[in-house]
Amino acid sequence: MPTSLRHLTLDNGLQVTLRHAPQLKRCAAAVRVMAGSHDAPPPYAGLAHFLEHLLFLGNERFALDDGLMRYVQRHGGQVNASTRERTTDYFFEVPQAAYAGGLERLCEMLARPSFNLQAQAREREVIHAEFIAWSRNPQAQAQFALLQAVSKRHPLSGFQAGNRYSLPIHSADFQAALQGFHQRFYQAGQMTLSLCGPQSLDTLQALASRIASRLATGQRVMQQPPPPLLDHALDSVLSGSRLELLQAVANLPAATEQAIDFLTAWLTDTRPGGVLAALRERGWAHAIECSVLYSFAGQTLLHTRLTLRDPAIADNARALLLDWLRFFRDTDWAALNEEYAGLQRCRTHAATALDLARRDSTAQPFEALTGQGQTALRTLLDALLLGAPSACQEVWQLPAPEPLLNPQSPDTTACATPAGLTWSPTLPALRQHGVVYLRWQPASALRDRLWTVLDHAVQPLRERAVRAAAELQFDSVGEYWQLRCAGAPATVIVLLKELMHVLPRPANWLAEAPAETDSMPIRALIRQLPEQLVAHQKGPLPACTLSQGDLDALWAHATWQALATGFDEHTQQAINRTLQAVPGQPGAQRVVTVAPVRRWQMLPPPASESALLLFCPVSTGDEACARLLAQQIQGPFYQRLRVELQLGYAVFSAFRQLQGCSGLLFGVQSPSASPAQILTHIEAFLASLTAQLSCSTETRQALAALWAETTLSNNEVAEWAWQAHLAGQPGARLEDLQAAILATTEDQLQQLAHDLQRATGGWLCLANGPAPAGDGQTADPFLPNM
Repeated sequence: MPTSLRHLTLDNGLQVTLRHAPQLKRCAAAVRVMAGSHDAPPPYAGLAHFLEHLLFLGNERFALDDGLMRYVQRHGGQVNASTRERTTDYFFEVPQAAYAGGLERLCEMLARPSFNLQAQAREREVIHAEFIAWSRNPQAQAQFALLQAVSKRHPLSGFQAGNRYSLPIHSADFQAALQGFHQRFYQAGQMTLSLCGPQSLDTLQALASRIASRLATGQRVMQQPPPPLLDHALDSVLSGSRLELLQAVANLPAATEQAIDFLTAWLTDTRPGGVLAALRERGWAHAIECSVLYSFAGQTLLHTRLTLRDPAIADNARALLLDWLRFFRDTDWAALNEEYAGLQRCRTHAATALDLARRDSTAQPFEALTGQGQTALRTLLDALLLGAPSACQEVWQLPAPEPLLNPQSPDTTACATPAGLTWSPTLPALRQHGVVYLRWQPASALRDRLWTVLDHAVQPLRERAVRAAAELQFDSVGEYWQLRCAGAPATVIVLLKELMHVLPRPANWLAEAPAETDSMPIRALIRQLPEQLVAHQKGPLPACTLSQGDLDALWAHATWQALATGFDEHTQQAINRTLQAVPGQPGAQRVVTVAPVRRWQMLPPPASESALLLFCPVSTGDEACARLLAQQIQGPFYQRLRVELQLGYAVFSAFRQLQGCSGLLFGVQSPSASPAQILTHIEAFLASLTAQLSCSTETRQALAALWAETTLSNNEVAEWAWQAHLAGQPGARLEDLQAAILATTEDQLQQLAHDLQRATGGWLCLANGPAPAGDGQTADPFLPNM
């Protein structure tokens, strides 16, 4: 379904982009303010970032509890903001019914923030906690070290995020600078607003005209031009197995961002004929990453990272990369641009309302490389290759056309449904988004080692799927292997066909080295949570040489089950036919349950900050009540632990379903509190719950509305159906969940909160530190690591 665009300028000077996208279920808004960290007064590093935080703390019209963040959370949406060097972005996505209310709150907080000093003091501590986390993050520090290569006169080489010491909130001069920055840049002439949703363009325009008119009238302020990026030539940096290439280019024309996106699409292409395939073939490198670290006023700082197998061949790898860039510059881009246009169409089809609104707000819609973009690309490549030696003469070729972008019509003749496959009607075919889940239970001591081999074999197909805006996941969770394939139905069919050839007989038996661990402790715990729910502890792997015979033996005894949703009657037949080739035997698998005990599991990696996850299981029959409880907890939990107690900036709570297990999940990462202290704060919060709960008709109706298929994202609908299937409820319907939410009583809500506090259903606590020592006062002390 095609989208349509409209551009206009309101009377107050606001530039507006409207996008009507009939395939969307939700709406989004994005505001870009043309001012960022480098536009703030130099004595006050972090002032722009600090102001971004302050805007979310409420104002005279919408207090904190009714501000944009809480409003969006109540309506099951997402909201965030980002301060960059010369821009600041604010964006949210909500169901249609909540759109006007979200826009009102967004525009009000931008136009009329509160500069309450007490709120500033609390939020400065949040900024300081972010600074501490940034200072301890290896990736962030590695990037900061790279930026020291630019000129010391350029603000890019300095610290801009802010901390307790750079934000003297009690200074009259600072307060004048803060409010002056807001008055100068937070006016309509300095902003762009992008609205995106299924509504008509006229409806979106009426919304923009009515609500955005509250922004102060103004004209575009010319931002201070930056000094030169470099004082001297840049050298490549070898850091362990990573070759870091920084390339600074000045005087680039318009559409440089589009040109870099086009270049990156081919630089990171893994198919034969590309530079990454050549590097892998030689055994020189695993991966290439390319990103823009800075872009403003014709200046661009491009960062290319090669992850090497052997640091000794860094010069060879760099020479090969430069040789490919030379080939790429001299190539006719017509065929590449045709495929790139197909990539962009796939991205548009798969994009959420928020994705589209954010692209529009940055003037980078999903489209083919324009004439301006081609001019910018040629200028960029000439600059990158200036003075580069022609050290190697590789014979390059363009990759073959990607079949995932233009899949052939599948065979849709009638075919019986495989015994292990369940068809779910939860996601309607009219959404043009299909999802297939497969889960195996392999009974083999070599299960973990063989999964590593298969994961490596699946990697090229996974990378191609990402390019085509599809999703392909292959995970090992305890005793299970799970595969998920999602995207346009025809694309999913092609991916599954190729997978059915790869999984039984992988061509490459060389497993890649294990992926690097998450540098953020709380993310490391989240990644390990599914494994802990199935209570699987990995032991030492058997030492032997793997062979095809080992894999054949595993498949011979593996059982599988599958669920598919989102396909029409014809594509269902193609899926049936494709899944006839699933290795293993269809069969029932046990429903995962969590023991009703309090269990503490200390997990690696060790880190400078404490992190804790608390998962509180609930029965499948309590899902509606637990979702209502989770919705009411989310705001107060964040307010208490992050804002009032200042435990850290990573604080969240939510209802989660994993491996068929439902429960409430609490997470905190703190630079100051130990895991045991974090748990004490969570327990104190839970003890106060019953006095805060409400079960009004309005609250229940609002939550029930969020669980309509027409409100949820396509992936959320499919995931809910899969989790119900794993929980032993393959016939579950969203309508039944909505009815159960509406029927929930206050007594049920209070009882569940009481059970949660007492850990009646058990507690699973994952932490990167030891369990609290028993003090004789806990009725159900934590069990040791299991």
